Amino acid sequence: QVQLVESGGGLVQPGGSLRLSCAASGTIVSINAMGWYRQAPGKERELVVSITSDGSPNYADSVKGRFTISRDATKNSMYLQMRSLKPEDTAVYYCNARIRTSWTSRVKDYWGQGTQVTVSS
Repeated sequence: QVQLVESGGGLVQPGGSLRLSCAASGTIVSINAMGWYRQAPGKERELVVSITSDGSPNYADSVKGRFTISRDATKNSMYLQMRSLKPEDTAVYYCNARIRTSWTSRVKDYWGQGTQVTVSS
């Protein structure tokens, strides 16, 4: 059983910062790409940023220059530093990871439960 647990969401004023964390636990052989997605009310879930196993990021245009993704392979963890937050960043943020749980199994997608980020004055 694999679990992804996010933390770090909350309420912040426009222009403020937040740092999200995602930790994977359970039977893990390897983690390939990881990523952060978000879903605002009435909208579809969208990719915010992904990061490959060798640390190469891919940012959505809307967050380039403001958000920074990182991962710590030793802790099976990933982080999202968000700066210069805008009201339009308000959404539930989800952690995603492509994980192999045994040497004979396929890589599967796993999701966290989501953490709310609200940017408002």
